[in-house]
Amino acid sequence: MAAEAAGFTPREARGNKVTRIVSPTISVRQRLKEIWLSRELLVYLVRTEIKVKYKNSVLGLVWSMISPAMTLAIYFVVFQVVLGNHMPDFVIYLFAGLLLWNLFSLGVLTGTGVIVNNAGIVKKVSFPREILALAAVGSACVFFFFQSIVMVIFMIVLHAGPDWPYLPLVVFALITGVVLASALAVLLSAVNVYLRDTQHLMEVILTAWFWACPIVYPFQQDIGLKLGTKLWVYFLNPVTPLVLTFQRFIYNKVDPVANVKQPDGKFLPQHYPVLPLHGYLWYSALDVGVFALSVILFLVALAVFGRLEGNFAEEL
Repeated sequence: MAAEAAGFTPREARGNKVTRIVSPTISVRQRLKEIWLSRELLVYLVRTEIKVKYKNSVLGLVWSMISPAMTLAIYFVVFQVVLGNHMPDFVIYLFAGLLLWNLFSLGVLTGTGVIVNNAGIVKKVSFPREILALAAVGSACVFFFFQSIVMVIFMIVLHAGPDWPYLPLVVFALITGVVLASALAVLLSAVNVYLRDTQHLMEVILTAWFWACPIVYPFQQDIGLKLGTKLWVYFLNPVTPLVLTFQRFIYNKVDPVANVKQPDGKFLPQHYPVLPLHGYLWYSALDVGVFALSVILFLVALAVFGRLEGNFAEEL
């Protein structure tokens, strides 16, 4: 099976004439070819990951919808009720950012430890080991689908409609997020074999990274107006443009009117800037830049993975 997945004929595979050599001499192009030829194995691993996670569970995949709904409820109570956030339809804005972030963070965090967690398979079976990290991201994509269903339900209940012209752009942002998560998952999964603290370090980094994205606070109100000419520093975070694209499509409010509490205790309607006051081309340019960065990082990750893969068996 592994030999056939690597591109060899069934006769060669059955004859045990071919063995995949784990060596850094395998080019990135060849690795990409092996990954493509192993796409059925990738789908199988994603299915297995989902089945194992919810094995013997009564609700099964329903938990993938209950969990984000509960998280959303907690954030809503804290920021909308307790802290008095005045943003209209804040729950939609919050969930729009969480959709992309949950996909990215889950794929990266799960992918980081996937080689170590599957040490038995890695040491005994010959196959493109990058598939394991990509399968972790694939599982995150499945959870993203079910969380999107919850998002649609919230939008129907609150009578909130998306900005349909931005649909192609949000699809492109989703693809970019998957490529970026895959690049980091492949790279960190190899590093984690040698430095086991990598997985624990990523948990801390992702926690801080979450607050570096405009998910629970309005971008324009809290970041854009305060940083001014230094705003470019905030966009060094590659996830920021992707989150903003999701919010622009789903939340569909740039500068809504909200009842803001005044110093004298009265509430007066006034504009509440939420998203950047830019058009389609601005979002497109940022997403294209992040996509180019993600593709380069993915190719670098494959090259680094190839350099480190040779000693996996000894380290594991």
